[in-house]
This record gives sequence, structure tokens and C-alpha cells, in this order.
Amino acid sequence: MWDDAFPSFLIGLREGLEAGLIVSVLVATLVRSGERARLRHVWTGVAAAIGLSMSFGAILTFTAANLSGTAQEAFGGTLSLIAVVFVTAMVFWMRRSARTFAGEIKEKVTAALGMGAGVLVVTSFLAVGREGLETALFLWTTAQAAGSSSGPLTGAAAGLLIAAGLCWGLYRRALHINLTRFFTITGAVLIVIAAGVLGYGMRDLQEGGVLPGGTAYAFDLSAHLDPGSWYVTVVQGTLNLTPQMTWLQVAAYGAYLAVVMTLFVRGVRGVRGVRGTASAKPKPQPQMEPTPANPAPPEAIPTADGPTHSPTPHRIPRWTLPAALVCVPALVAGVAVAVSDGKPVSGTPVIEVSAADCGKGFTAPKPGRQTFQVRNSGSRTSEIYLIDPVSNAVYGEVEGIAPGTTRALIATVGTGSYAWRCVPSGGKAVTSAAVTVSGGSTKAVLPVSEKDLAAPLAAYRKYVDQGLADLLAKTRTLQRDIDAKKLGKARGDWLPAHEQYASLGAAYGTFGDWDAKINGRTAGLAGGVDEPAFTGFHRIEYGLWHGESAAALAPYAKRLSSDVAALREDFPKEDFDPGDLPLRTHEILENTLHRELSGSADYGSGTELATTEANLDGTRELLSLLRPLIDKRDAEVTSDVDTWMGRTERLVLAQHGKDGTWTPLGRLSTVDRQRLDGYLGQLLEELAPIPDLLEIRKAA
Repeated sequence: MWDDAFPSFLIGLREGLEAGLIVSVLVATLVRSGERARLRHVWTGVAAAIGLSMSFGAILTFTAANLSGTAQEAFGGTLSLIAVVFVTAMVFWMRRSARTFAGEIKEKVTAALGMGAGVLVVTSFLAVGREGLETALFLWTTAQAAGSSSGPLTGAAAGLLIAAGLCWGLYRRALHINLTRFFTITGAVLIVIAAGVLGYGMRDLQEGGVLPGGTAYAFDLSAHLDPGSWYVTVVQGTLNLTPQMTWLQVAAYGAYLAVVMTLFVRGVRGVRGVRGTASAKPKPQPQMEPTPANPAPPEAIPTADGPTHSPTPHRIPRWTLPAALVCVPALVAGVAVAVSDGKPVSGTPVIEVSAADCGKGFTAPKPGRQTFQVRNSGSRTSEIYLIDPVSNAVYGEVEGIAPGTTRALIATVGTGSYAWRCVPSGGKAVTSAAVTVSGGSTKAVLPVSEKDLAAPLAAYRKYVDQGLADLLAKTRTLQRDIDAKKLGKARGDWLPAHEQYASLGAAYGTFGDWDAKINGRTAGLAGGVDEPAFTGFHRIEYGLWHGESAAALAPYAKRLSSDVAALREDFPKEDFDPGDLPLRTHEILENTLHRELSGSADYGSGTELATTEANLDGTRELLSLLRPLIDKRDAEVTSDVDTWMGRTERLVLAQHGKDGTWTPLGRLSTVDRQRLDGYLGQLLEELAPIPDLLEIRKAA
């Protein structure tokens, strides 16, 4: 995690210090001017800038999550390029402005004091907002590159906290920092990091189909470098240099680093030369307003260059640090390759795969978990499978391995026969000679086809169709209750109708927009419960348990019945992907954990546990249809699922009173609540292997 955290730590430290210095100058200027009462305007602008930055990050995340895989790559690559532009501009701007920006901010604040509170708010908002937006963009980009948000978020948080501490120390005159030197050193490091982000962005654009050359690799060291080693992890996490890079990535990385670093180093020398000649004529400082009779203690930011020191003989050349930053990663990679002597690290076997040499170098592996380095020595992109040649069971696969590249395939080896099957694009499948392994007890995953899932799918469609008929009858009963102004009876009839809908959980994916209409929630609705788009069961629930009149609820009840009728008519025409069935065995109860058992799906009835029981029923129905396929592959899975399903259900049903009422989630004892969360969590763990067991695999 810490290797992924370093780039974000550096950007958080730099941007945080930059924004913090601006805020410190604003505060110090107001205090020295006797305008403490107007500090709230500064904090208002700062809070608005922080809110804008967080919103920007949320928009980026939401936008990416709702794109297809290819579009996500193109979107991420484009934003990586934008982030590089912003970081580069920020580095050069601060290099030029580090010594003078405090005075410029003071001038702006002095002018704003005479123009009203609004101008002061805008001044602080604009001053901090730019750094916030740049931080959000760079943080999102580094999280995409890392494949995880925990490392980048941790790094950014640490950088911002340290920056806040430094700014406080500068403000209180407890610290003296040579800011020009600080921003010069961190600027050089950021240029190297930005070069890696640029290379990563180019790769994303290639994978998204925007740029060509996705299979034209400049080098591929994956057979010689262990992807899990600490040095590969550190270099890849901090600099985005990977063991396998295309010519476009290498060209972009090298060109950016050579041009930008050269300009940066020249600019640093130019700034020092100008500073030396300009020192005889210091820039006049703006005159401040007279200090009030009882002034606050003078607090100001120290000058950027800190105390002056006499020249030290035999100083290390200025270009040493940038040159080291450029050369060290390449040197580390070269040393690692040299030490490996061209052999795969840790004795990892390299298997040559192509139409001519499928499985070359493959010998009987030892039992246990194994990592095979699979190298495509052919001229076509290929699909590679490790199989049982007798039953065609699939032990592992590598999809879309390009010519001349090496990818890792991880498989657990047990007693049985093993062979490689190579399926080149546009060519015929080739199977290697088989080897036999003795010892171990691991079973292969039998392939699953759409034909295997056809019968369970047909049975489930029939179940859902009948369930929708029952749902329509119950929603019409609820509508009649409300039309007759029998709200007490409506409260009793609401729950059976909602439970009926919840029991059809596996079909949610094919209900499309109907789900939001029939079981909508307020999440994402600006108006909350008053939003016109908030309809369906939960809207009626809110009204029934919050004292709304029958007249107010009648339109929602009528619309609910109409929507359910339309869904029932539309459902037979919908295309239900058979691959979704195994996924839903886990997803139904995962949604239950995040919604019902978090309390976010309750709008007044306190029946979260009733809905949980309905979701358990829906999951059980689905498992009964898939059980023959699951048991054929791993009978222990269904046995463990049955055990934890029974424990979870018994705990839930214990909260169902003899009078038909349910204990609200918030009234559960601490022990029961902990047990329920624990039982359902363990049940989800037992359900997790089913999607993999029943994944539709295409071994040619």
C-alpha cells in the first residue's frame, strides 16, 4: 500500500502546503490589519473550495463506474493526460512564484478589504479551489493506476496533515523553511512521477482503442522479474514503470522526462541567477493600514528563501538529484535482470505457447498452488488454458495474451492430468502433451456452458413470472385499501406485497428501470422523500408510517399497481443472461447487508428483518435450481451454505412475533445484532465461490 501511497503523499504535501500558505497569508494579513471579525469569510471560501474538490472527485468516480470497460480505459487515459498537464503547470508555476506569491496574496487581500465580504470569500475560494481540484484529479488518477483507493487516500491524507502542521508552524514562526528549495526538489520528483502517469495514460488509451500499438511492446521483463517482488512493487507503485511497456509508453515517458526535466533544471538556474542580480534592488512591499491601538500579535509567513547562508565550497552539482531520479529506476531494473541471468525468478517455470509450440517447457509440476509464466512465442494473440485433457476441465486461463508477451497464470495443482490448450486468434486450437501429477486432492473446475444453465434459467423465469402474478394481486389489494381510506389495513397489506417483490431478487437485473419505480429509494434524489421521482413501495411505506392521508397516497398506490402490471407484461420479453444466475446467489444477500441491515432501506415500517427473510427465500429458491451443477463441482459448498443459511434464518425468524410483527432493526440487542451481521457475513463467504464454479468458460 505504501508504494501506491507515495505519489499521492507528495502531491498532498505540495498542494496542501501551497494552499495552506495562501490561507496563512490571508489570515495573517487580516489579523495584522485588525480585521479578525472577517476571518469567517476566509473560512467560508476555504470550506466551499474543499466541498467543490470532493464533489469533483465523486463525479469522476461515478462517471467512470457507469462506463463500459473499454470506455473506462479511454476515460482514465484522458484524465491521466489532463492530470499530467495540470501537475506540470503547477510545478513550473510554483518554481517561478515561490518567492513572491505571499506578497501578491497580501495585495489582493488588502484590495478585497475595501470591496466587501463577498470579494474576500471569492478570493479565498479561488486561491484554495485550484489546488483542491488539482489534488482531486491527481488522486483519482493515481488510484486508477494502483487499482485501489486505500493507498492513494492514505498517502494524500498523510501529506495534507503534514502540510497543515508545517503551515501552522510557519504561521506561528516556530519553523523556518527554505520554500524555494522545497518546491524545487519536490517539483523534480513530481516530474518523474508525472512521466509515469503519462505512460500509464497512454496504455489506458491503447487498451480503450483510442491509440494504436497496444501489442507493440518495447520490452517485456515479466519472465525475468517477479511481479510480487518488493522492488518491482515499489518502482511500479511510485513511478508507474512496469515490467512490460509498449513503444508508445516508452516514447511518451522518455520524451516528457527529457524535455520537461531539462526545462525545469534550466529554469531553476535562471531563477537563481535573477535572484542574485535582483537582490540589490528588493521589490517594495505594499503599505499596510495603520495598526489598531491594541493590535494582535504580529503573525506572518517567513520569507520563502529562509535565512541566508554563505556559499559552501565543493557543493554537489545542481543536476545530481534530477539525474539520479531519472537513472535509478532503469539501474534497478537492469541490475535485477542481470542478477536473474535471464532465468525466471524464484524458479517460476516459463511455458512457451503458440500454434507451433503449445506448452513447450511444461513438465509435471508439484502439487499445490503454482504460478506459471506463460509466454506467447507465436505471432497471434491467443487464449491459453491449463486443462484436464480427458474431461476438458479448466484449471486456469489467460485471455488475450499478445505476441511476445508473458503473463502469469496461477492454478492449484492436485492429482490428475494436465495439458495446455492454445487457441490463437483466427486459428485452430492446439493441445500440448499431457503430464500426470500424483499427490494432492484438488479438483478441476468442470466447464459450464450456456446449455448447462438453460434448464435452471427456464425454471427460474417460470418462478419469477408466477411471482409477478402474485405481486400484482397483492399490490392491487394494497391499492384498494388506500382508495377505501383503510390505512390501518393498508399497513397490514403493505408488508406481504413488499416481501413478495423482495423474494424475486435474482431477477432485479432484468427488471431494468422498473426496479427504481417499484422499489425506489431516496438515494441520489435531491429532494429526498419529497422528490416526485420517489415512488413505489418505499414511498407508500413512508406515507403510511408518517401520517399522510389516503388522498395523498392514492396516486402512488395507483402508479405502483400500474408499474407492476407493466413489468409483468414486459418480463417475458426481457433477455435474462444465464451467466447472471450464479452471480445473484451472492448479490441478493450482499445487497441485503448493505441496505436492509444498514437501516438505509427503512422508511418507517421497521420491517428490515422481514425483507431480509424474503431475500433469504429468494436466494434459497435460486440455489435449489443451481444445486445439481454446484454439487457436481464441489458438494462441500452447498453443505456449508446450508449450514450458515439455517443459522442466519433462525436468528432472523426469532425476531418475528406470534402476532405477525417484526422487531425493528434498531431494537435488536447488541448481541443479536452482532450475531446477525456475523452470520450473514459468513454466509456470504460461503456463497462467494459459486459464481466462479459456474462461470461460463469456453475451452475450445
